[in-house]
Amino acid sequence: MDNITGMSLPHFDSLEAAISSLLGGSKPGGVSQIIQKERITGGDINLAYRLGLSDGSYVFMKTNELKKECFFKAEAAGLAAIAQSGAVGTPRVICSGTDNGSGTNNGRETAGGFSFLLLEYIQGAKRSRHYWETFARELAALHKAPTAAFTNGGKFGFFQDNYIGSREQHNKVHDSWVSFFRDCRLEPQFRQAAHYFSAAQLRKVDRLLSHLDEWLLEPEHPSLLHGDLWSGNVITGNDGKAWMIDPAAYVGHAEADLAMTELFGGFPRQFYEAYREVFALQPGYERRRDLYNLYQLLNHLNMFGSSYLSSVIRTIAVYFVN
Repeated sequence: MDNITGMSLPHFDSLEAAISSLLGGSKPGGVSQIIQKERITGGDINLAYRLGLSDGSYVFMKTNELKKECFFKAEAAGLAAIAQSGAVGTPRVICSGTDNGSGTNNGRETAGGFSFLLLEYIQGAKRSRHYWETFARELAALHKAPTAAFTNGGKFGFFQDNYIGSREQHNKVHDSWVSFFRDCRLEPQFRQAAHYFSAAQLRKVDRLLSHLDEWLLEPEHPSLLHGDLWSGNVITGNDGKAWMIDPAAYVGHAEADLAMTELFGGFPRQFYEAYREVFALQPGYERRRDLYNLYQLLNHLNMFGSSYLSSVIRTIAVYFVN
């Protein structure tokens, strides 16, 4: 992460050391301490807290088991990449760390320690005027930003693997968007979900993957993507504008981000109108949209079970090549 983004993520061996070192009081010799720890609801993977400090400030903390520290390093790298573009707001990453003291896991106290990520606390500001139009233009600016620093000489992928929800997301660099989407997005998900499908359905899957270039287009230029851009990962930042959280960042086709915004309810109409004013879509996006979202549906199938199977099968049927 350091060489790619020019940023160094501080890491600490205890939460106390992180607070006192990075968030010490503004007065000489001042040391901040945690005086309040409030559980925040939301999220299926990590536990989240608002930490009140003795200097009157707050920070946001995510925690998980010690072995899940990799989640937080990947998230921090994605946030740093998006922030480096200067296009759209994200919470400032303060540090990551591990703590061998007692912690919590799924609401139970544990003695095995925990990993953590500290982020800027979002105060809940009032939405700015033209909130969705502004966010659309900022997302378009992100999609137009340079990406070469993130792909180690290739075009599509990312300099490290990361996570989509709780599942690993492979980001091996490819020169072709179509081959990247096949090899690093659809194929791993279908492989994991193979037991859900009949032999006849698996033959359709194989045929779909082998004909993927009949549906997908290479983009006019690569784009840095949030990677998991649904409404739950867009919040109102401290400046009143839309900020991105919880990225599954990689370099790909901008259409994949836009398609994800339409999967679970969609964003307001003015968002899409403003985005298209800045970033012209290639013809035929509507025919490709569900194919991009097939990746997300497969991931939900693999994480949450068969309730997503019918949606996956319907999507395959749309793109099945006779």
